[in-house]
Amino acid sequence: MTTTIPEPLNAAQRTAATYGSNDEQGRWTAGPLLVIAGAGTGKTNTLAHRVAHLVLNGVPPERLLLLTFTRRAAQEMIRRARRIVAGAMSSADGVAPDSARVVSRLTWAGTFHSVANRLLRRYAAHAGLHSAFSVMDRGDSADLMDIARQELGLSAKERRFPRKDTCLAIYSHCVNTRLPLERVLAEVFPWCSPWRDDLRRLFRRYVEVKLEQQVLDFDDLLLYWHALMQDPALAQDVGSLYDHVLVDEYQDTNTLQAEILLALKPTGAGLCVVGDDAQSIYSFRAATVENILEFPTRFSPAAHVVTLEENYRSAQPILDAANRLIAEATRQYQKQLRSQRVSATRPRHVTVADDQAQAEYVVARILQAREQGVLLRRQAVLFRSSHHSDVLELELVRRDIPYVKYGGLKFLEAAHVKDLLAVLRWADNPRNRMAAFRVLQLLPGMGPANADRCLRAFEASSYSWSTLAAYPVPAATRDDWTPLVDLLVTIASLTSAWEGQAGLVRRWYEPHLARLYDAAGARAGDLEQLERIATQFPTRERFLSELTLDPPQATGDLAGPPSLDEDYLVLSTVHSAKGQEWDRVYILHVADGAFPSEFATGKPEMVEEERRLLYVAMTRAKHELDVVAPLKYYLTQQPRLGDGHVYGTRSRFLTPRVMDCFEAIAWPPAAEGAAESSASRELPRIDVAAKLRDLWA
Repeated sequence: MTTTIPEPLNAAQRTAATYGSNDEQGRWTAGPLLVIAGAGTGKTNTLAHRVAHLVLNGVPPERLLLLTFTRRAAQEMIRRARRIVAGAMSSADGVAPDSARVVSRLTWAGTFHSVANRLLRRYAAHAGLHSAFSVMDRGDSADLMDIARQELGLSAKERRFPRKDTCLAIYSHCVNTRLPLERVLAEVFPWCSPWRDDLRRLFRRYVEVKLEQQVLDFDDLLLYWHALMQDPALAQDVGSLYDHVLVDEYQDTNTLQAEILLALKPTGAGLCVVGDDAQSIYSFRAATVENILEFPTRFSPAAHVVTLEENYRSAQPILDAANRLIAEATRQYQKQLRSQRVSATRPRHVTVADDQAQAEYVVARILQAREQGVLLRRQAVLFRSSHHSDVLELELVRRDIPYVKYGGLKFLEAAHVKDLLAVLRWADNPRNRMAAFRVLQLLPGMGPANADRCLRAFEASSYSWSTLAAYPVPAATRDDWTPLVDLLVTIASLTSAWEGQAGLVRRWYEPHLARLYDAAGARAGDLEQLERIATQFPTRERFLSELTLDPPQATGDLAGPPSLDEDYLVLSTVHSAKGQEWDRVYILHVADGAFPSEFATGKPEMVEEERRLLYVAMTRAKHELDVVAPLKYYLTQQPRLGDGHVYGTRSRFLTPRVMDCFEAIAWPPAAEGAAESSASRELPRIDVAAKLRDLWA
């Protein structure tokens, strides 16, 4: 089979894509490889070419493990690899073969969590799990944490105990960083330190409840996978499934994920990771930049490092500023991004009076660019924290400029979607008490107390569905009871085909939807979409697991009015903007206390992450970049028209060396035709000094 890659790659990309050689048996082998892919340097294209190169050189596609952080990224990688393989095979044979059939054998491509889910189904017995375990989303995990919290009486403490979401965040941080609770509390959640012993009790009970119900949360997927890899025999068996492991966005991995990878490929043979230390910005999710910084030294001999520096996104003046900014970081892989896009326009550092002036400047620039042919959706306003855009949003509304702000309610957070999925989850795993409790309370007359009694009887019967049929329900529930039990018996049967089950549940749920929620029509559309999505999965378990691990983003629940505009401006936090690009980018509040955030300035490592965050923001711009810095910040605790304020100082990241790459301007500019000095006109002169002296004569 040909080894030629037909599409053009630059020298560094080709080195990364083709790294390795044939061994004595003719098999393609490679030592550990680290690809440092600077912003806009074609990381996805390079990784797709490496996948294609491995396939073209005889590596069975089913023995490739491709790990990404989103399902969409994995699908895009496979799509590109298919196109590359087709081109190479066509150029060699003169005909276009069925490359889709070849690349369709890339069955191990997905997120860390989705791959963990598949492996745990395969090795469930070895991990002490039932093969029909359920996977909870974050919302259900928080609710289960709350149930455990109330069982232990922690919600009734005299002093305010941390809320369920905070408790889950602490638990998750401990699991993913592999750090003890005491250290996590001291370093990340110091205000929760007085509750250390109670939190330990809570987390122990939370684990027990999950085991009783055979449910796993997101963190458990990695935790169980990690536990499998600690046994030498199991680690060898899992590792033997794959000849090559490729990891995208390696800078975003946490300690648990890095240890899993090292256990998969202890010598580094066949392990290729791609990322950019300068874009490591997710420590709040337990990601650690140390993983990518220390990767080469984890192996002997050290991993081979290839650096991609040819940028295909931004004009060179923008890259000059970004290069200067990141060059002052304390620890990094040295690189100089360069571009073929020449421009005489330097990025602007704009000083404005206050938040209102900042909003007016940005709006003026946006409208000016629009008149020059730059669509609103090709422009983006980025900010460190979501509330930083509040004043700008008011100005956009006043000026009738449509915009979309990244964030908001996600599909699986919508109540009606959670209801329908709960029915399927209960049928899939009868032990899933959270799902069962939700389903029962959809019926009239079945409140929490009645639902609890019913489930106790169900559990005592070893989860026999026939027990439900005979259970004496309240009078208000009787008319709706039999249809629910019949539905559960039908779809929970081992002989029942998965095809059509989502439709059965949707039709059963429709009358309850109209009774329970307003805007039933819009919500019904979501459920029809959910039914269509279900047809794409071969089993109920795969559907429930994949939807939980990689959910859709849109929902009709609590949606605003439809946008009838032909264009819209993009507002986004920098974290949400990673991986995106726009023609023009405006960064708000680049002043100390905002960039870097005042909450990060106590730790040098957090300050460095803030520097990387600003770097990510700057490198989203293709043609023009405006960095805006207000001088005044008005105090919040004062009358509406109060003038109490503090002065913002220039961001510590904008050193004189970095500022040399910017055009520094103040806005608004001085008005033209300003009044001439009174000294140049024929007016009387008075001796004010003499008058002042006379006051004390």
